[in-house]
Amino acid sequence: MNLKDLWLAIVGKLLEEFERAQIITWFKNTAVLSFEDGVLNVGLPLPFFLNWHITHFSKITLEAAQKVDPKIKKITYQVDIALGEADSRVIDLLKHFPDKKPRKLPNKNEKRSEEGIISKMFNPKYTLENFITSPENRLAHAACQNVAKYPAENYNPLFIYGGVGLGKTHLLQATGNEIMRNDPSNFIVYTTTEGFVNEVVDAIQARNMNHIRNKYRKVTVLIIDDIQFIANKDRTQEEFFHTFNSLYESGKQIIISSDRPPHELALLNERLVSRFQSGMIVDVQMPDYETRLAILQYKCQEAQVFINQEVLEFIAFNVTSSVRALEGILKQSIAKYELEHTAPTVKSVAKMMKQTQKEVKMIGFVVQDPAPRSAVTIDSLIDSV
Repeated sequence: MNLKDLWLAIVGKLLEEFERAQIITWFKNTAVLSFEDGVLNVGLPLPFFLNWHITHFSKITLEAAQKVDPKIKKITYQVDIALGEADSRVIDLLKHFPDKKPRKLPNKNEKRSEEGIISKMFNPKYTLENFITSPENRLAHAACQNVAKYPAENYNPLFIYGGVGLGKTHLLQATGNEIMRNDPSNFIVYTTTEGFVNEVVDAIQARNMNHIRNKYRKVTVLIIDDIQFIANKDRTQEEFFHTFNSLYESGKQIIISSDRPPHELALLNERLVSRFQSGMIVDVQMPDYETRLAILQYKCQEAQVFINQEVLEFIAFNVTSSVRALEGILKQSIAKYELEHTAPTVKSVAKMMKQTQKEVKMIGFVVQDPAPRSAVTIDSLIDSV
């Protein structure tokens, strides 16, 4: 068995046991570089992939490899930037492992409202594949994968909660994208709670509640973001309660997000709290340092820009409030680079943080070998670099 066939067999074993989308995403443009004395050397296209494989895939890949060839005792990884679709060492995974999941085509005679058209509601950049998982959000991600594959079968309602900027909207949008991709005949409505409240107010003023009822109670999937804003709005709560019941009893999927768990939602009707607690409740938290670094590396890859690893590590080490803030600092760094044609440095990013972060006295971080050196404040870090 040559190296290419060996890797093909190993990836095939992984696909037998793990989610296809995850394996295809992380094993694309990879290859076996050598196999000597029981050591399988795997090439990866980017440093980001290297970190992710070592952290998340090394154990399961070795187990799969040993099922294919018991002579494999160890797997090592290295970055080979030459790896890509045009490289003869790389396997076309989509060709060898096509998605055999049946796609339900929409009925040509079926009339569908424009609310059901995916482009009207969902941003295509949000997918379950590009959501970077960590122990802090893995359960929420897995629940969304299950709902996308089996709407209204296992987790209904699905209630996702967590702080601002931690990925709830990404998960909601990605799940909607995936549900529609799996079955284009689905009639999905995605809305914010603010949008729902405004629709209820408009319907009351127009004395036409039937319009909003007809819209929401005929959907196959309802996705509503930031349900906490329904608190203290009695008429809206009443309308949502009846909408929820109608959809649930009809076997329709309901996905809800909030900044806190159901039992902590103040000024919310107990009947609604009870309904929310009847399904699957998952939380998303701020990811750990390694995952924050992986997110930054992925975003750099996505934007096709190179930023020094030391700078990315500094951002990941310091920005711990939200993923949104993490990406915000990175976007500012990229913008500064594009406008001024100067590569971001630890010092320039530290100055940027001082201007944008509420908390100024943050621990600085300068990468050194073998250990990081800390600076008490951003000011002292700026002085020390």
